[in-house]
Amino acid sequence: MSTYVLPFVVAFLVSFAATPVARKAAILIGAVDIPKDERRVHKNPVPRMGGLAIFLGTIISMLIFLPKSHETLGIVFGAFIIVILGLFDDKYELNAKVKLLGQVAAASVLIFAGVRIDWLSNPFGKELIYLYWFSIPITLLWVVGITNTINLIDGLDGLAAGIAGISSFSLFVVSVLNGRTATAVISIVIVGAALGFLPFNFNPAKIFMGDTGSMFLGFMLAAISIQGAVKSAAAIAIAVPILALGVPIFDTTFAIFRRAINKQPIMKADKGHLHHRLLDKGLNQKQVVFIMYGVSIMLGISAILISSTNELRGSLIFLFSIFIVIWGANRLGLIHREKSEHMNIN
Repeated sequence: MSTYVLPFVVAFLVSFAATPVARKAAILIGAVDIPKDERRVHKNPVPRMGGLAIFLGTIISMLIFLPKSHETLGIVFGAFIIVILGLFDDKYELNAKVKLLGQVAAASVLIFAGVRIDWLSNPFGKELIYLYWFSIPITLLWVVGITNTINLIDGLDGLAAGIAGISSFSLFVVSVLNGRTATAVISIVIVGAALGFLPFNFNPAKIFMGDTGSMFLGFMLAAISIQGAVKSAAAIAIAVPILALGVPIFDTTFAIFRRAINKQPIMKADKGHLHHRLLDKGLNQKQVVFIMYGVSIMLGISAILISSTNELRGSLIFLFSIFIVIWGANRLGLIHREKSEHMNIN
């Protein structure tokens, strides 16, 4: 177990020690989140850029405990691009096109290093489905998509860091079950770095991770899900990362669908995300965060069960999980047509 304990501890300690430094640096350069609209839950200015501490904890531990393979170096260099992009965004609030170009550049580094979705398992047979040149656009879509899903759920104190930590731990277990030691180390390192940051970010937050942290965590989760789960030879292997990263993936999917049926721009921000809906039910921030932690844990357990059982049971677990998620989303109004929007349209 020392293979995993020491990397976890180093990542935790570096992140914990670096967070106060990142907070002072954010204040010094003016990277402060000032609430400007009703979507903001916090009322007072809070320094962002805390993701720099998560990044340092993760990368330092990785460089100490992992061999410098092409895949590892590709993840590290891609992460550098993402973090530099995030730092500029936390300071200057970059436009969406610039951020997208930076994310594509980071994803391209992963692909060049061999971290890509080359094939998928076939749930209807034992043969593999090779993607050939389609692997490049599919990997780009996966990495950019997951990078942004973490950013979209980063709306409450401690939410994104906790969800990322839970998702990464689920992928850690899956990686261990699949015998992917390097990916398991990266996964547990992310858990340690996220937990080291969380004491400063939990409600009431002293610092936000900012886009520096949310994009970095999303990027890293996308990378390890490819290496540790998608490339598994298990049937319906693609279901594993979908469930392990279920909270941000489903919340983003429902947001896109909700905006589409309400004839709103897909990229338009709203207050229809899961954490907003739970707040509307009268729950406080901490209660909402713990509920979403619980949902993430249950989906993570489902992902682990799928990775360690046969095809039939795995398929049933996946379908049942999807049914419960859609049922819950419908009950909370995550995918319904807004009455005001309906009136405006007609």
